[in-house]
Amino acid sequence: MQRSTRDSVSGDFVATHPLDPDDARTVAAMRAAVQAVKGKLRGIEARAPFDALMEGVLPRDGATFKSQTVGGVPGLWVLPAKWRSDEAILHLHGGWFNFGSARAYRHLVAQLAARVGARSFVPDYRLAPEHPFPAAIDDALACYRGLDEAGIRRIAVTGDSAGGNLALVLASRVSSGAISARTALVGAAALSPITDLTLSGATYETRADADPYFTRPQVAELVGAYLGGADPEGPLASPLYARLSGLPPVRIHVGDDEVLLDDSRRYIERAIAAGVDARLDVWMGMPHGFPGSIGKLNAAAQALDTIGVFLTEKLHADMMKA
Repeated sequence: MQRSTRDSVSGDFVATHPLDPDDARTVAAMRAAVQAVKGKLRGIEARAPFDALMEGVLPRDGATFKSQTVGGVPGLWVLPAKWRSDEAILHLHGGWFNFGSARAYRHLVAQLAARVGARSFVPDYRLAPEHPFPAAIDDALACYRGLDEAGIRRIAVTGDSAGGNLALVLASRVSSGAISARTALVGAAALSPITDLTLSGATYETRADADPYFTRPQVAELVGAYLGGADPEGPLASPLYARLSGLPPVRIHVGDDEVLLDDSRRYIERAIAAGVDARLDVWMGMPHGFPGSIGKLNAAAQALDTIGVFLTEKLHADMMKA
């Protein structure tokens, strides 16, 4: 297996992972399979096929699931074989703010929860267009407060794609003192987060052909449905423009073949400039959502393992010092 290398141009805070030859063949087959539907996943009608896609993530042995409401928001607890009552992961699912569900994400979150040894709550936050901005982030904030009220004292927040947006916005709100809570936000990890709803990243053009799933017109429609006329540069909409100083440690993983690549790179650059402990892992040849292909892509397991180590260190810091 090839090892990751450091990107000397971007600095020590970026790790670039070369494309594994086996993964190259698998990704080529995946690209061929989805070529006909590129740019067509839109709106409410995409919810069923998107959930079906996420249901296909490799299940994790030993994981159990429990429906519950936290902070007034319904969702699903993902419980690994071992976990501690005073710690939790809050995972915000992806789906471009328009689709996705806690149940459909249970297998992906179980893969991560098992690596960390921490239970994870996945809220069914309200979706656009029925519930435009700021409904989703309001629900994320309510969940964080609910976990605090339940006596959880160490929380890590994670998210993918649109959920990565919500996770990073939530982290900014907590670190700025906007939320009164006794719990400690120990870290944030995001997979291919949408950080800039102005859609100004250069990779919307430079990765337009490489990205097997998304086009800028498609993304503009989905983001427009979410914003509902709100300012895309507002800090609750785009974490790229939020206050980043004081954030807990942040880790982001993204594929090099994504139109969202610049959303990750620019966010990490701003976080580093603000003095945050932040790192970016770029996976060459990987498309959006590649960690969901665990069992098929070597890069998927490697990315989840890396995030698992990071979250374990942050959540279990007291145990590791003992």
